[in-house]
This record gives sequence, C-alpha cells and structure tokens, in this order.
Amino acid sequence: MRDGLRPNNFLVLGRAGLDLYADPPGCHMEEATRFTSALGGSGANIAAGIVKLGGAAALLTTVSDDAVGRFVLRELDRYGVNRAHIRMVKGEARTSLAVVETRNEDCQSVIYRNGAADFTLAPENVASIPFETFGALIVTGTALAVEPSRAAALLAMASARAAHVPVILDVDYRPYSWASAAEAERTCRDAAERADIVIGNDLEFDVMAGGAGGRDLAGRLAAHGTTVVYKMGEKGSVSFADGQSFETPVFAVTALKPTGAGDAFMAGVVTGLAEGLGLAAAVSRGAAAAAITVTRVGCAPASPTAAELAAFMLRHQPPA
Repeated sequence: MRDGLRPNNFLVLGRAGLDLYADPPGCHMEEATRFTSALGGSGANIAAGIVKLGGAAALLTTVSDDAVGRFVLRELDRYGVNRAHIRMVKGEARTSLAVVETRNEDCQSVIYRNGAADFTLAPENVASIPFETFGALIVTGTALAVEPSRAAALLAMASARAAHVPVILDVDYRPYSWASAAEAERTCRDAAERADIVIGNDLEFDVMAGGAGGRDLAGRLAAHGTTVVYKMGEKGSVSFADGQSFETPVFAVTALKPTGAGDAFMAGVVTGLAEGLGLAAAVSRGAAAAAITVTRVGCAPASPTAAELAAFMLRHQPPA
C-alpha cells in the first residue's frame, strides 16, 4: 500500500489551533515578557509540513466561528493548506489553545481543550468527501478520543479504504482527552488494525498494548500486513514492514525544544514515500525533518522546506 501514496496529495484529519510561545526562547512561561503566535495542532502542523516539503494537503477539521478560528484559517491559507473541508461552528465550542515554552529541559505546555471545536467533527462532515482524489488519508489519534469525532474518524478510515486510498494513523495519544486509558487502548488499537501504516512512539504503543509490550504489538501489527514505525525518542525508531525490521537513529542536533518533532517526522515520511523513496529512506527523511524542527521556535513555522531538508541531509551524514 505504500506505493499507493502517489500522488503526493494528502487529506489530514485532526485538530488545528493557536500556539502561543513564551518569549524570549529559553525562559519559563511565568517569566515571559511576551508571547508569539503560530499555527498549532497536530493535524494542522502535519498538513503545513507536507506543503512545505512540496506535497499538497487538505485539512479535515472543525474550528470555532470566532477570532481564533479565523486566525487558524488565515494561517492555513498562508501555508497553502487546502481548507475546503474545514467547518466553522458557532456556540460554546472553542478552537484549541496551547501555551508553550521553547526549552529543551522541563519544557512546559499548557493546553486548553475544554469544549474543543475539533471534537464536534461529525460523520455528516465526512460523507461527501471525494477520498479517491487523495493519495492517502492521515488520521491523528486525538480525534478518536470522544464522539462525534470518533465516529467521523472511523467513517473516514472506512471510506478511504473503500476508495482504495491508503490510511495512515498517527497514534497521537493525549491522555487528558480520554475518559480512561482502557478506552484509549481499545479505540486506538481498533483504529491501528484498520490502518495501512501506523506511526507512534513507544509510550503510545504501550497504551495500545494495555501496558508494557508496545514493541511486541508493533511486530504483531506488521505480521498482519501493516507497515509500522515505532518511535523511541532519542533512541531513534524501529520500522516493521514486509516481514523485516530496521532501526533508524536520530540526527544529532542541538535542540531548542522537543515539540513539533513528531508532526515534522510524519510529514517527512509520507512525502518521501509519495515521491517514491523506499521506507528506509523515507524514515530517514522524517528523522531529518524532526531534527531541523527541534532547533527552531514553533512547530509549523519550524518545520523545514524541501530545499532546507535537502541541504540538511547533504550536510549531515545519514544516521548509521
């Protein structure tokens, strides 16, 4: 199914929001003298990262019909993300807000998601989407946490597969969004079994395994034909596909902060696959995109362009 990612055109289902970064970089949030704004939310960050790397991306989400929602739409336009499938909602639902530090140690993030607008995404918002026009559907797992967005995400996965469009799951487990770890285990594991490609970190796979044993679960998913990328932070990643596995170390950089790496990694991997790279080269490309992103302020603003990524990979020896 990895070959089916062509054309380099993705539909990303997931949240979009406003990020506020404590300034100057390195300061604690409570000591900041000002905050800088940026596009945020894993779905929006992945979509922006794909476009910056030369692909095309449309975002499927819901934002509040207010100034913050309009800020998000303006930023998506600035990055070149297609927002034809974004709905604005009135009422008490609010677009997510994250207040974040640019620090590599003890980095604080304060997330405001009470009554999150993206959780109002409903199956009827999905039913008319022409999935066959996309190279792949990327689902971020936060959308699975509550209804009606859970039903909308599962319907999108089923509709994409019915249209012979590969489904990619970014596990994206955020415990504060879930009623319980047990519910997250059942729901995320079910979604992983419906996906063609699953990307997540070791803690997220442990959640899906119901405790320690996430790496074994990754191997079992792969044994049933799923391509799996199991991320381990500074230890790199292990990828499972076609009955084989391989490790990919991280690129050594001096990081400003840890945030944004996972979204940039996803953008690097999927655009690499869409451009015809093998899985090993695509995962290395994702690792390079993540390495660049952690050296800069922000998430979407920090993710590299195609030219920046190519130059970085020329300057740095491939991980060995």
